[in-house]
Amino acid sequence: MHDVAVEGQQVASTATTLDRLKRGQTATVTAVNIHGSQRRRLMDLGVLPGTRIHIDRVSPLGDPTAYLVRGSVIALRREQARGIHITVEQE
Repeated sequence: MHDVAVEGQQVASTATTLDRLKRGQTATVTAVNIHGSQRRRLMDLGVLPGTRIHIDRVSPLGDPTAYLVRGSVIALRREQARGIHITVEQE
């Protein structure tokens, strides 16, 4: 667990991957470990290190999951989300 300053306050954070994010949690992208055209697509959609992200909706079977990223909703499969490294903010 690490302490991170967010908007003038200290919050604890935990490093993990996006597929492990739970509803109600907010995270910050730390790295995108995906290659090729999928990486380019994610970067074009705003999934970049430093971007805040949280779950918007989960499909009935749990895959894909819709995430809110920079004001847009994007759907990612679990395999794609596993390649996105994040720190989860825990207030």
